Amino acid sequence: MDIPRIPVGKTIEAGIDFLVEHCSFATRAFSDVLDTGLDIVQTGMLALPPLVFILIVGLVTWRLSKSYKIGIFSIAGLLLILNMGLWKATVSTIALVIVSTLMALLIGVPTGILAAMNKYVNKTVMPVLDVMQTMPAFVYLIPAIPFFGLGKVAAIFSTVIFAMPPAIRFTCLGIQQVPKELIECSEAFGSTRWQRLVKLELPLATPTIMAGINQTVMLSLSMVVIAAMIGAKGLGGEVWKAIQRLQMGKGFEAGIGIVIVAIIMDRVLQKLGSRK
Repeated sequence: MDIPRIPVGKTIEAGIDFLVEHCSFATRAFSDVLDTGLDIVQTGMLALPPLVFILIVGLVTWRLSKSYKIGIFSIAGLLLILNMGLWKATVSTIALVIVSTLMALLIGVPTGILAAMNKYVNKTVMPVLDVMQTMPAFVYLIPAIPFFGLGKVAAIFSTVIFAMPPAIRFTCLGIQQVPKELIECSEAFGSTRWQRLVKLELPLATPTIMAGINQTVMLSLSMVVIAAMIGAKGLGGEVWKAIQRLQMGKGFEAGIGIVIVAIIMDRVLQKLGSRK
C-alpha cells in the first residue's frame, strides 16, 4: 500500500521562492548596508599596523579581564597568527564575528526581555528556539544563498540565525530568576514596570545575560568558520582551501588561529560575566 508523501520539502521551497521573489528589493538593500558596515569595520582594523593592533588588544583584554595572564596570552597568540601569515584572514574573521554578534544581540536581548515579561510571547518563542537549536548548522546556509547570494552577507545572515537563541534564552532566564521578594518590594515602593526592569531586573540578570552573550560569540565564531563554504573567507576559508587541496599543515595552522581567537574572546567574556 502506497502512502501519499507529505510535500514538506516542496512546501518550504515554494515559501522561500515566494519570499525571494517578493522581498528581493529589501534583501538587496539590507545586503548593501551590511556589506558597507562590514567593510568599514574590517578596513578600520586593517588600517592599524599589526603590531600596534596586537598591543592594543593585549592592553584591552588585560583591562577588561583584570588578568595579566590573559593579556600576555592575547599578545603571544596574535603574534603567532601574524607569524603564520594569517593576519588578514584573522581580522576578516573577527570583523564577521563582531558584526554577526552585534546583530544577534540587537534582536536577541529585546526578544528575551519580551519573553520574560509576557507569557504569550514566551510560549511562542521557546518552541521556535527549540527548532533553531536542534537544526543542523549547515541547513542555515541554504536559505541564505537565494536571499543574499554567495559571500560574507549570506554568512552573516546564517550566523545571526544560528547564534541568536542563547541570547534570547539566557536573557529570559536571568530576568525570570530575580527573587519575587525583591519584585514585591519594588512594587511596594511604587516603581513602574519600566523602572523595575531597568533598575532591578536587568542589573540582577546581568551575569546570566553575559553568559548568553558569551555563548552567542562562540556560536558566531563556529558558524563563521562553517560559512566559509558559501564564501565567508577568513580563517574558515583557509581551512576550507586546505581541505580542498589536501594541505594538512595549512589547515591545522588556520585551526590553531581559530582556537586562539576563541580562547581570547571566551576568557574576556567569562571575566566580565563573573564580576559582581
